[in-house]
Amino acid sequence: MAVSVRSWLANEAGKHFVLMLWLAANIWLFLDTYLLYSTGQQYHYLYQMLGLGLCISRASASVLNLNCSLVLLPMCRSLLTFIRGSHTMSTRRMRRLLNKSKSFHVACGVAICIFSAVHVSAHLMNVVNFSASFSEDFPALNLARYKGEDPKLIIFTTIPGVSGVLLVLILLLMFISSSQCIRVFNYEIFWYTHNLFIIFYIILMVHMVGGALKYQTNTEAHPPGCLRSSQSLQEPQADDLDQKQRCNEDAHFLPHYPQTWLWVSGPLCLYCVERLYRYIRSSHPVTIVTVIRHPCDVVELRMLKKNFRARPGQYILLNCPGVSSFENHPFTLTACPTENKETFGIHLRIVGDWTEHFAHLLLSQPRAALEILPVVHQRRYPTLYVDGPFGSPSEEVFNYDVSLCIAGGIGVTPFACVLDALIERWKSFRLQRLYFVWVCRELQSFYWFAELLCALHEKLWKENRPDYLNVKLYVTQDSLQSMSELRYRPLAARLQVGRPRWKLLFDEIGKSNKDKRVGVFCCGPKGISRTLHRLCNSVRSSGATFEFNKESFS
Repeated sequence: MAVSVRSWLANEAGKHFVLMLWLAANIWLFLDTYLLYSTGQQYHYLYQMLGLGLCISRASASVLNLNCSLVLLPMCRSLLTFIRGSHTMSTRRMRRLLNKSKSFHVACGVAICIFSAVHVSAHLMNVVNFSASFSEDFPALNLARYKGEDPKLIIFTTIPGVSGVLLVLILLLMFISSSQCIRVFNYEIFWYTHNLFIIFYIILMVHMVGGALKYQTNTEAHPPGCLRSSQSLQEPQADDLDQKQRCNEDAHFLPHYPQTWLWVSGPLCLYCVERLYRYIRSSHPVTIVTVIRHPCDVVELRMLKKNFRARPGQYILLNCPGVSSFENHPFTLTACPTENKETFGIHLRIVGDWTEHFAHLLLSQPRAALEILPVVHQRRYPTLYVDGPFGSPSEEVFNYDVSLCIAGGIGVTPFACVLDALIERWKSFRLQRLYFVWVCRELQSFYWFAELLCALHEKLWKENRPDYLNVKLYVTQDSLQSMSELRYRPLAARLQVGRPRWKLLFDEIGKSNKDKRVGVFCCGPKGISRTLHRLCNSVRSSGATFEFNKESFS
């Protein structure tokens, strides 16, 4: 499949440009620091003692300082939401770059792990050299107490050594628990270990306090390599006496002033201020108005919170102390507060320990008692806190003339709120046409939002705009069933059995919207996302440009 340059630039150029800037900053910092420690006069004697280990350890430390500061910024959800919502501060291209904030966070995390391994390896060389190259001439440079001291003793009896071991252990835990298999198997392990970052940054601040590495302060009075008063003229250097300068005084050394806090303090303070703001904003519990049980282990939750405002496509973080006091789980809003109603809602699928326990607290009946039509339960509900809302790619649906929303299963939730907003004020948006494709394994899944789709269809027909919304539903397993209810007849006519033929679908949309930019929004399995991403970058004769946007919680 040939790649379109125009489409590639629309979808990939921005993120690759940011990636190249980030790589260039890392490379420049590494090389600049390496050259400083290998050629700088103030590090002459230290370099003679430690060799390349000194240069590599300090160069990798500079890269770590940069990435330990940058890794926090993508996690400032409220700040990113503010930037995304402020159209005077951001263009659509910039807002689409914000969709990659999670990927940038992961890239910084991987860089931290890689350069931590380099940093540790180089410092192990340094510890060995401190012991083997103990300096009698410059005792202030020594980290070892005597020549031949056990390197393990040096590591476990110095502040940099002990703090370094702790940092490595914490980073190892965070790295292992961030793997896909751990997050799928037990998300709680990932959540708890990732919050060790607080301890990580505290230890990082004191890592340099011990002053293991020292620099020379009097390079003018004592040029590196000058002849000391105690040095004999019979030594080999005596032949070059006329070329060497005699020292005016002994070399003086001082430990490095810790610089990590200069890199980290700004982003860390920004992150702490945001967390404080979010804590205050989410400190009051919400009122649970209604809980509705839907088919296929899905629960709808309607809530009420004073002064809560949200835009279609945004998501919230739920905290239920009855399940876990510390865990927060993201859920896309399926209904936003409006002028006519103050409630907001989510749909959650019961998968995993947290959702199972949470659903058990919400519902009085067992999960086995599922019905096609929802059952409303009125009872005493558990305490629930809501943090958010936060921005997501689906907010951009309204900012295109033509948008294509593709959902897989429960991935329909970001678009449910979009459809709900269109019912009330579809004329107020820039959007002129919406293609909605929903793929589910089971027919019963379509009942989650069947009434919403039918209500929007009916409204558009009454206002003489039936072409505004194009709905395609695909069921991949239940081939013998159909939506036989009379009120769902508009959906039954659009229901197909099997998987979508994505290339034909894109060609059809491209021919109907020649030379236009079509916003493609996807929330579903990775297989669908990869296929759609590839199609958005491919060449097509219609001249339409498909801009790919993938839903991803940060």
